Amino acid sequence: MDLQLAGKRVLITGGSKGIGRASAEVLADEGCDLILVARDPGALEEAASAVRARRQVNVRVISADLSDDATVRRVAGEAGEIDVLVNNAGAIPPGNLTGVDDATWRRAWDLKVFGFISLCRAVYPAMAARRAGVIVNVIGAAGERFDPNYIVGSAGNASLMAFTRALGKAAPADNIRVVGINPGPIATARLEMLSRKRAEQQLGDAERWRELFSKMPFGRAGTPEEIGNAVAFLASPRSGYTSGTILTIDGGGA
Repeated sequence: MDLQLAGKRVLITGGSKGIGRASAEVLADEGCDLILVARDPGALEEAASAVRARRQVNVRVISADLSDDATVRRVAGEAGEIDVLVNNAGAIPPGNLTGVDDATWRRAWDLKVFGFISLCRAVYPAMAARRAGVIVNVIGAAGERFDPNYIVGSAGNASLMAFTRALGKAAPADNIRVVGINPGPIATARLEMLSRKRAEQQLGDAERWRELFSKMPFGRAGTPEEIGNAVAFLASPRSGYTSGTILTIDGGGA
């Protein structure tokens, strides 16, 4: 299916690895020009080179820590006019109410929660002035599961779900769409790290982490490409009547 995205300019945060990189590859296949944002300049350049080798599209990189509001505004200014924003940066640490200290909690929310919100606020006015644009927030299924041992992530993701639905309800008046995706367990380096910790606790051996996947739907975790495909579809005119919606991709209840 032609998603009618050729020539669109897309800004992807957390674009150097995992879901962000997979989204970049899918969108490049659709003919989009890309701006990838992440903290590690080396990883960014490697990802950009790989995408350029895959398709003849323009790929720019901006190295930035999006936990700082002034930096968010700088990134929006450097990016210039964009058609699609994919908010994806941020990994919130596990832990229960007393297991995560205040500084860690605030630092995680500064990047994931306020980073998403601040970048939406920075790019939305220009989209509204052009009466065109799509925002895709890649949030996380913990926002609808309320895991007490991932309380920072559950609370933060739930906040972003509410933000996405509220902004997505208002956005059609400006001819803009705002949507979200809640991935379940996805086969990334972060999932491996968390699974190793869980395998050490539950099985007594971190090297047995892959055994935990057998209990998931379809006997596996999802792939970054499966999320990237959903990002591309929701960003496309093929999904032109979708706003304020959050798509959960978790194999049916991982």
